[in-house]
Formats: sequence, structure tokens, C-alpha cells
Amino acid sequence: MSITLLDGTLQVNVFYEKGDHEFEDNVCISFKEDCPEDEKIFYAGETNIFITSAQARELAALLIKAADQSNHGSR
Repeated sequence: MSITLLDGTLQVNVFYEKGDHEFEDNVCISFKEDCPEDEKIFYAGETNIFITSAQARELAALLIKAADQSNHGSR
């Protein structure tokens, strides 16, 4: 599952890493940038963050809460 942000320069992929099923932190958030070096927000062209399923659910809930607040604030 992926989304492109920042005018198409940042691709964010989120996936379950099957090869890491024995580890608790097997949900990957992968950031891949396609922009000039001086515009990058990460040092590497691709950055992966591995989190637990509980952390993924908490992050999802926080994003939904912020989106709900944004919707209500813009009315």
C-alpha cells in the first residue's frame, strides 16, 4: 500500500514484511524520495522504519484523529 506526498517527490509504502515474521516489529514504513539532493528531507534515497503491529495501529489512530480534527476545523 502506498501514497505519494509532497508534490510527488516522496513515496510512502506500508507493508507487512513476511520475511521478518519472527520479529515483533515486522510492519515496514518505507520512504523513498525522488527529488534533488538539496530538497530531500531524509539523508538516504530510501529509509525504512520497522514498527510493531500495536504501534502501527496507534499511528493509524493518531492519523485518523488528526484528519478528523482537520475536517472539523476547516468547516
